[in-house]
Amino acid sequence: MKSHLILIGAPGSGKGTQASKLVADGGFRHVSTGDLLRSEIAKKSDLGFEVKKVMDSGQLVSDELVIRLLQANIDLSKYNYIFDGYPRNIVQAQTLDREVLKGSSSLAVYFDINPNKLVERLANRRTCKNCGSIYNLVTKKPKIMGVCDECGASDLVQRPDDKEEVITNRLKVFSETVNPVLSYYQSHGRLVTVDAEANVEEIYTKISSKV
Repeated sequence: MKSHLILIGAPGSGKGTQASKLVADGGFRHVSTGDLLRSEIAKKSDLGFEVKKVMDSGQLVSDELVIRLLQANIDLSKYNYIFDGYPRNIVQAQTLDREVLKGSSSLAVYFDINPNKLVERLANRRTCKNCGSIYNLVTKKPKIMGVCDECGASDLVQRPDDKEEVITNRLKVFSETVNPVLSYYQSHGRLVTVDAEANVEEIYTKISSKV
């Protein structure tokens, strides 16, 4: 059985792009903690309002919430999963192994990229409010400006956590916590590093060869 994949990288490093290709070509199921959290916000529950406040400020939600969301949405006996956006610190990495993966084979993939590139990518990212398709005003423009190629909605928006001041804070938080996570997976022989500025196909080929 293939290993479950844990994608590690700063916001905008390309994890989502690779996850989509691996789902389409490799049969993985994509678990994005960001999507799970935004889904909770969309429900407009008390928890959703709390999550929204945290995300809009660029901070991280609690470990307890993320684990609860993961446990409710995965079935390791049936599927191979890609964990995207979690874990973000050493405690979360250990908790994911202990409470969710429980000994299942897994591999961490680190997307290494210059922080300045990330600010440019994220500040220009736009998301379709209707279907969730993602665009970039520099590298992946919609065919008609402001209109989604996929569903035709005229509602491409910048997420609150993609604004430059929030991005800067998110990158600061990420840089302060990522090295212990990488060391954890490296010490267990479960870490692969890819150049996130390389061609999309090159990155995909390297990841696929390690699975």
